[in-house]
Amino acid sequence: MGRVVNGKWEIGGRIPDPDGRFVRQTTHFRDAITADGSSGFAPEPGRYHLYVSWACPWAHRTLILRKLKGLEAAISLSVVDHHMGELGWAFREGPGNIPDPIHHAAYLHQVYIAADPDYTGRASVPVLWDKARGTIVNNESREIIRMFDTACDAMAGHPEVNFCPPGLQERIDETIDAIYEPINNGVYKSGFAVTQAAYEEAVTTLFDALAHWEAVLGRQRYLCGEVLTEADWCLFTTLIRFDLVYYGHFKCNLNHIWDFPHLWNYLKELYQHPGVAETCNLAHMKAHYYGSHETVNPTGVIPLGPRVSFDAPHDRASRRYAG
Repeated sequence: MGRVVNGKWEIGGRIPDPDGRFVRQTTHFRDAITADGSSGFAPEPGRYHLYVSWACPWAHRTLILRKLKGLEAAISLSVVDHHMGELGWAFREGPGNIPDPIHHAAYLHQVYIAADPDYTGRASVPVLWDKARGTIVNNESREIIRMFDTACDAMAGHPEVNFCPPGLQERIDETIDAIYEPINNGVYKSGFAVTQAAYEEAVTTLFDALAHWEAVLGRQRYLCGEVLTEADWCLFTTLIRFDLVYYGHFKCNLNHIWDFPHLWNYLKELYQHPGVAETCNLAHMKAHYYGSHETVNPTGVIPLGPRVSFDAPHDRASRRYAG
């Protein structure tokens, strides 16, 4: 692990807070593609390039929206290797990997330095690169999926697809906020806690939140009602990794997701949504977490299980909801 400091990579581990809690650093590049191009970043086919990892839940969000909006021809793609070592995400040959055609970089941090020679911060995925201006547009997953969903229709193969209807935007944003800290980030706060108290605090909060959304999904089909939205995709990328990785590797083991009947059937429905399974590289997910986090899994041994069938039938379409 490490980060870029004044344009140079420095090796170093995560720094917890004084009570042993995991602290996530903030993202740095926060520009945006706008439909009218007023931001200086217009939706032009072939102009943008997306850097991702199949393993990362934050990057996975952007892969899903790129796929479902039909942006694959308009926005090119690079995929880092599943193993993240002391030099960070790397471009290597291997199944599922796609090299960097722009910078021919060996490591993702070189892309950040190309955008800002004095950059200080994480070299994380996803990264949305602008070929025209030679810089990073944005590296915040939540903002990238909103761009893909609402600002890129001019270059989308499926502009009719919309996961952020105008009348629901406020509710969607509130829901994304509500799931972020206890669930999306909560699994990391559990797994990277370095004290018993910090771990128990995080894992208890996590399962309280899962129980809450289990109850919500017993009353309605999706997080924001009867319409599939960005909020659902933000939860999905955590849920699909839960039993595969977080349950064992991050000690999130009070229950499996399959122990929550509504969450489990909801997860299967989203996985079976046309095009989504193609964005789910389960082998990269397991290999990354178990193989890259030496402080959590020093041996690097990757478990064979569990056996999980996301293709099994679900009951979401046939249920009656209280509303």
